[in-house]
Amino acid sequence: MRNGVPVCQRPAAGPCARFRSERRVRVSQERPESPESPESEGAPRRRRADAVRNAEAVRAAAKQVFAESGVDAPMREIAARAGVGVGTVYRSYPLRSDLIIAVFRHELEATAQDARALADEHPPREALRLWTRSLARFLATKRGFATALHSGDPAYAPLPAQFLGVLAPEVQRILDLGAADGTMRRDIRAEDLIPALGRLSDAGPADGTDADASRMIDVLLDGLAAR
Repeated sequence: MRNGVPVCQRPAAGPCARFRSERRVRVSQERPESPESPESEGAPRRRRADAVRNAEAVRAAAKQVFAESGVDAPMREIAARAGVGVGTVYRSYPLRSDLIIAVFRHELEATAQDARALADEHPPREALRLWTRSLARFLATKRGFATALHSGDPAYAPLPAQFLGVLAPEVQRILDLGAADGTMRRDIRAEDLIPALGRLSDAGPADGTDADASRMIDVLLDGLAAR
């Protein structure tokens, strides 16, 4: 009753109304979802690939700039060398320590890969002698990071253990091959040898051409010969 006038109740839905409702449900359920276009599927992959390329370019540029200007070099200098914007540098490496650690780990892995390749291509004693040059190059890079690595920043705390953890298995493989073919002593462990080689290599230039350092490394390596 509204204003004294009776209001009719809404009639119950009839068969036709129910049919239309059920048909809308069936059509919506049967209608296939519109597939994503190849362009929409490929765009995220392209963005990821671009991000990886940019991160690699920034890391390679940072290695050069750090060697020339130290680890405190302006990020804009690294960005210019990499051919990207400063924002791209920070998207790839939000903190300066992230970038320093990325360069350190990349060079460390490259030094380990050199040991693997040399072990496959040369006799053990020759492989170890050649690998000391790769070690010298890595240590030259590490020297450029000295300010950061000894800054007390906890971000760098795991790196010393990673140094031996990555290199020792590859150097131990060379030592084991030398022991197996009878050219090298069996009682030498990579964990002992690498720091000794490092102290000698670290005294010379990055290419391992320092005559005094090379001579002392030769003396050390000659002491590994089987007796």
